[in-house]
Amino acid sequence: MIGKPRGTRDFLPDEMAKRRQIEYEIKKIFEGYGYEEIATPTIEYLDLFTLKSGEQIIEEIYAFEDKSGRKIALRPELTAPVIRMYVEKLQMEAKPLKFYYFGNCFRYDRPQKARYREFWQFGCELIGSNRVEAIAELIAMAHDILKSIGLKNIVLRIGNLDILRRFLDGIGANDKEMMRLIDKKDFEGIEKKLKKEDMDEFKKFIEIRDINEINFKEAEKMKEILSLLDEYSIPYNLDLSIARGLDYYIGTVFEIDAPKLGAEKQIAGGGEYNLVTLLGGKHISTAGFAIGFDRIMIALEMENYKFFEEDKPIYIAYINGMLKEAIKISRLLRKNGIKVEMDLMSRNISKSLDYANKKGMKKAIIIAPDEWKNGKVLIKDMEKGEQKEAEIKKIADGL
Repeated sequence: MIGKPRGTRDFLPDEMAKRRQIEYEIKKIFEGYGYEEIATPTIEYLDLFTLKSGEQIIEEIYAFEDKSGRKIALRPELTAPVIRMYVEKLQMEAKPLKFYYFGNCFRYDRPQKARYREFWQFGCELIGSNRVEAIAELIAMAHDILKSIGLKNIVLRIGNLDILRRFLDGIGANDKEMMRLIDKKDFEGIEKKLKKEDMDEFKKFIEIRDINEINFKEAEKMKEILSLLDEYSIPYNLDLSIARGLDYYIGTVFEIDAPKLGAEKQIAGGGEYNLVTLLGGKHISTAGFAIGFDRIMIALEMENYKFFEEDKPIYIAYINGMLKEAIKISRLLRKNGIKVEMDLMSRNISKSLDYANKKGMKKAIIIAPDEWKNGKVLIKDMEKGEQKEAEIKKIADGL
């Protein structure tokens, strides 16, 4: 027997119904903020990701050569493909551009709880504005999405890389390695790089929870953004230890956690970044975020979220020899927007209704010769065990 590859999953109908419910709710919020849906290829040229993240990313992704020797990768994330699309096709469009997307991504990680080799991401990119109202709206939207789908226990943390780098400049420690260590929360590694007095200053700095305690000029824009989030009534924590780990991030950054997930608690993150020029375009302000869809599904389950039950199809059972009549009824109902499942196994009525009951169907239509001659069918309430006649012409109304 052939199994599925490690780090991937099969989704059965019940699980897919839940996922589609949450997808629908998230898309509604994005569109409510004026974002438009886009899609990019599942495969891209490997250079797209090495330019963005460095050659070391090859060890973390699915990369290969196609039959013509071109270096290809399964996308590990969606921001770079969207910016590649923007540079290729959309630079002359009116700004700002507001895009959202949903798709599967691939990373060659060690599979564990809430971390898979194939995973799904929602995300968005705001191209063309870095004004305080744009960044505040972006953060508010991320928070609104997670609250609107029903998550109760989430924590929004907001930082600023301009402020962090300014502080690190002051202690002579602003380098890529330091930012990587901060991003990983590797305090042992940080301590090895800093003198004791600098380490003490660093600890004090990242414990600041009031933006007004920071006198750097870089803090002025941050103060305005936070004041606008107050207008949105969005709760947040100032967290100056957010580093995001990648060189192209700048300015305001944020992360949203679902604490119940433990070590893999981060369910959303993003901020301002510079990537367009790296991919060959003219400089323009960009910001965005990604939401880990698989993690929010786990978080909802852990909070005992009540998914609504989808309507089951109406089941059509029929006496042998009345298949064509059953097809006519199924066609009539489907044209009226009603879900229909028809017996496809040529069962007798008893076994057919037994199947419908096991599948949890609430109603069944029974097609039999005597009723059909009179222009009628039987409608059976599977829960109550009651049945009644209904005219074929009015059958959709009777359901």
